[in-house]
Amino acid sequence: MMPLLTITGWELRIGLRNRWVVATTLVLAALALSLVLLGSAPTGTVGASPITVVVVSLASLTIFLVPLIALLLSFDAIVGEAERGTLLLLLAYPVARWQLVLGKFLGHVLMLALATVLGYGAAAVVLYVGEGADAGAWPAFALLIGTSVLLGAVFVALGSLVSIIVRERATAAGVAVALWLVLVLLYDAALLGLLVADQGQNISAGSLDLLLLMNPADIYRLINLTAHEATAVASAMSTPIEAGLSLWSLYAALIMWIVLPLGAAVALFKRRQA
Repeated sequence: MMPLLTITGWELRIGLRNRWVVATTLVLAALALSLVLLGSAPTGTVGASPITVVVVSLASLTIFLVPLIALLLSFDAIVGEAERGTLLLLLAYPVARWQLVLGKFLGHVLMLALATVLGYGAAAVVLYVGEGADAGAWPAFALLIGTSVLLGAVFVALGSLVSIIVRERATAAGVAVALWLVLVLLYDAALLGLLVADQGQNISAGSLDLLLLMNPADIYRLINLTAHEATAVASAMSTPIEAGLSLWSLYAALIMWIVLPLGAAVALFKRRQA
């Protein structure tokens, strides 16, 4: 376990030294605080608390921002070391290949988690000072932070997999951007077009649930916009149970989106010739 922890700490120190954590924290905090300052505007018409409105707005923003940051962190985890000529040096140490992949993954996730907690936590402090404690809404905000870290971990795992599959850093960057476009932007647009074209003829509720589970961004959206009654009302969405999906199945699906790409990355790196 020592090599794993060493690599994790090394990646975290690199992120702190390169100001990755600081820059990401400032971006997340700025966007979250801007939503906090604007969040009370619509509460008079929808009857939702400012905290609930901020959670719904932040969830929609996080889907676009956190996956992109995660991919930028991880797309060159292995291929970047290979291009710099340091991969062979790392493998010369008494460290297993799975420890190298997992250590880099954990380091990147810790960087993203630290930035998310600090950035969104700053917004939470401002909300608490300005609006006070709303016992019904704060669990939704805590859930938002936790699932945002999980969503980031999903895309860190995907970025790590891309970094092992390709052989050039530029190619890895292109694949990472394409992956972000497909999962964050194009998938939902294609799904909506499919539903409109189908007109409810062939796609059943169960099939739709399966299609939603095939995209981690949709899983994240379902958890944060429907897990609590207040956010479900503010977002005009039904609860997961009403939609045919339990919260536990959503959590399990999001975790599987982390485990499967990471497992594939480890398996491929073991077979790869450095």
